[in-house]
Amino acid sequence: MENKQTEKTDIRAIVLQMLVDTIEKRAFSHIVLNQAFSSNKLNHQEKIFAGRLYHGVLERVFYLDWIISSYSSVKINKMKPVIRNILRMSLYQMLFMDAVPDHAAINEAVRLTKKKGLKGLAPFVNGLLRAFQRGGIKPGMPEHIKHSVPLWLYELEVDELGKKAADAFFDAACNPDAGLYVRMNLREKTAEEIIALLEADGCRAEQVPELKEALRLSEVGELTELSAFKKGLITVQDLSSMFVGKTAAEFTEPDKVRQILDVCAAPGGKSLHLAETFPDAFVCARDLSEAKVKLIEENIKRSEAKNIQAETFDALVLDEPRKGKMDIVLADLPCSGLGVIGRKADIKLRLSEGDLTELAELQRQILEVVNQYVKPGGILIYSTCTVNRKENRENAVWFEENYPFEKLYERQFLPGQDECDGFYLTVFQKLNG
Repeated sequence: MENKQTEKTDIRAIVLQMLVDTIEKRAFSHIVLNQAFSSNKLNHQEKIFAGRLYHGVLERVFYLDWIISSYSSVKINKMKPVIRNILRMSLYQMLFMDAVPDHAAINEAVRLTKKKGLKGLAPFVNGLLRAFQRGGIKPGMPEHIKHSVPLWLYELEVDELGKKAADAFFDAACNPDAGLYVRMNLREKTAEEIIALLEADGCRAEQVPELKEALRLSEVGELTELSAFKKGLITVQDLSSMFVGKTAAEFTEPDKVRQILDVCAAPGGKSLHLAETFPDAFVCARDLSEAKVKLIEENIKRSEAKNIQAETFDALVLDEPRKGKMDIVLADLPCSGLGVIGRKADIKLRLSEGDLTELAELQRQILEVVNQYVKPGGILIYSTCTVNRKENRENAVWFEENYPFEKLYERQFLPGQDECDGFYLTVFQKLNG
């Protein structure tokens, strides 16, 4: 049962604190989730319930807040943070979690309110939720609220993609059952053996036809506790970003590639994929901070890759000794992350329209530096996990107009059209002479 609890574990209280930390205190969702799972003893089913409720509320915050506001005389920004998050998580259970009866969600909301020392507000919480139970969703919900995104973001994507594609994108990006993609390390085990290990740990694993090394996981619980993860047999990587390694092999002669540089590599999934795709090459995986490089090193150690090394280096600083020596440079650059809002829903809570322009400019600054590392005939792969034109296609046009490179390939992955996250990928070849 989804709402199963042990006597000592108050799952909803844990999720409530996670929501307060993420929405009110602006903590990053992946960090909050990892900390909550590592500090609380939850079994597999409890982790699935907690993860579903936590991510579901984050994905639907704007939607849930509109409903709350339609039933409350108190403006939502005037409510105590604990109360508005109790209401959010309770409404989410009533609307989207069929295994939780409405009366259970309401009773738990009242209990949590009292537990948090707000007994006087329990009648307000109970009354609002029971009014919604009777009245349902009121008419007049705006289009952007139906997709649970800010108005500026909805209007931007409608302008760039058209309404039909934008609606499909936001529908796909607000799907709590989208699953998790991982890339298998097939050096030591077969796909069948890795799948058997995952299923023994309670996961559901489905192989992806387009990429032999890709799996779609569901009912995961805590990823780091899976034996396949601990043994370095799987690496978290979305299907779209796996096309970096696949595409790099298609536009080079793999047996002749010797030097690869990934300039913004953390946590290292694409770098490791390149190391596996080009076993005769050496991969230098860089990132800006020691903390990010530590993540890369942990993944290198776990996967036991030998032809890759991580180092701390600022992509905006030119490394003179490497000029003109790289067969492949991967510039998977900092971006808005709009392509992954289905997995990191807190992005749409903190992102502003002005951030897009600043990020696009940062990408140009990095490209101005890192293109110098590519040797004549070598390739530069420019990629982002966004669907915003400023951060991908407009920068690609600018780059080709200003530097001695020819564009060989371009693809925009789009949720709602592709079975993956939003992702942009371009391959440039450096001209001779």
